[in-house]
Amino acid sequence: MASTSEQPAGSGIPSVRRAVVTGASTGIGAATVRALRASGWDVVGVARREERLQALAAETGCTAYAADLTDAEQIAGLAEHLAGTGPLHAVVHVAGGARGTERVEDGSAAKWRWMFEANVLAVQQLTAALLPQLRAAAADGGHADLLFLTSTAARQSYPGGSGYNAAKAAESMIPQVLRQELNGEPIRVTEIAPGLVHTEEFTLRRLGGDAVAAEAVYAGVQAPLAAEDVADLIAYALNAPAHVNLDLVVIRPVAQAAAHLLARGPLRPRGED
Repeated sequence: MASTSEQPAGSGIPSVRRAVVTGASTGIGAATVRALRASGWDVVGVARREERLQALAAETGCTAYAADLTDAEQIAGLAEHLAGTGPLHAVVHVAGGARGTERVEDGSAAKWRWMFEANVLAVQQLTAALLPQLRAAAADGGHADLLFLTSTAARQSYPGGSGYNAAKAAESMIPQVLRQELNGEPIRVTEIAPGLVHTEEFTLRRLGGDAVAAEAVYAGVQAPLAAEDVADLIAYALNAPAHVNLDLVVIRPVAQAAAHLLARGPLRPRGED
């Protein structure tokens, strides 16, 4: 499938490309760091929890940078650090998340505010802060990438989705607009929208730490996606030939036909007992 990020000598393209991956301390973010490192990328993993990042750095050889991306000053600090440590060829926005499953009428303003700050405002501010560095790398090395991990919740509402549906739909507009605003520049803009992914923390955090309720979400579902499935797709998108842009990819487990429609139990052809 994907080639590595290493390019032939004399191609005019840097032999090693560098990516920033947010949300790198867990789940899809951590898996993406592993996948990109395995295909030859220099990776800066960004998240709030420094201990987890340092463990990932020891495992993979990535660079760890602890930051809260809902804080504008910390985004500025990250941008300054990156500018002083080398070129930047790709930004992979994974950080974000969901809080709660309340109906619209019962929604918590605090939870909705957090979701918009983490999934929308942080993404916009980080993109704006790092776009000049991506342009500089593209001018020197052929192309650069902005990749946004959204969700099928951005494209299909479901009861209990409410604030998360709204936040992810808003985030999904960012790559759609950017692709038009950056038309004519060698910067690819990709959106990957996963469905049901079984990770250690996403649903647990959404449900306020209730481990039993979190595991019930996946109960009986044959082979929900793993973080590595999504990370492999992210790596493919970034390693694809420079003229190829994956505008939008929706990735779901076979057992999920829609956000709210899951087959629970073994998958088998119709008519079999």
